[in-house]
Amino acid sequence: MEETGEKKMKVMVAIDESEGSFYALQWTLDNLKFSGLITLLHVQDPFNPIALGGAASVTGFYVPIAVVESVRKAQQEASAALLSRALNMCNDKMVKAETVVIEGDAKDIICEFTEKAHFDLLVVGSRGLGKIKRAFLGSVSDYCSHHAKCPILIVRPPNPKELLTK
Repeated sequence: MEETGEKKMKVMVAIDESEGSFYALQWTLDNLKFSGLITLLHVQDPFNPIALGGAASVTGFYVPIAVVESVRKAQQEASAALLSRALNMCNDKMVKAETVVIEGDAKDIICEFTEKAHFDLLVVGSRGLGKIKRAFLGSVSDYCSHHAKCPILIVRPPNPKELLTK
């Protein structure tokens, strides 16, 4: 507890390359009043050199180390660029932030990390997939809403048509 009696709320925002995740971060910064640190989590897709080689890799296809290193470096640079943009948004609102990058399946990693780090709130963006697309592609926000061990706020971006009428 702080002197004012205000609890320091631990908030995590999941960041990916979608504009929906950045909209969720901006909404959080504009609308939630909390003190303390905000955690920005980016989950990188795992890199599998065998998948790069395809079926030929089963028969001994060799992926040169230079290619593996190049792909990993590109992933790190992409993550750094995303999180730099998110950190700048936090700095603009004078909110302290930390960044975390973890490799794995986004929906599982987000839920596991929120539980292990004892977050009070998880914020995720929504791409607004319809029922059919969500059934085939899956939805990280939908999965997290059912499996996260803390409250979750799913922020949907405004409909462009709605913005035009305002």
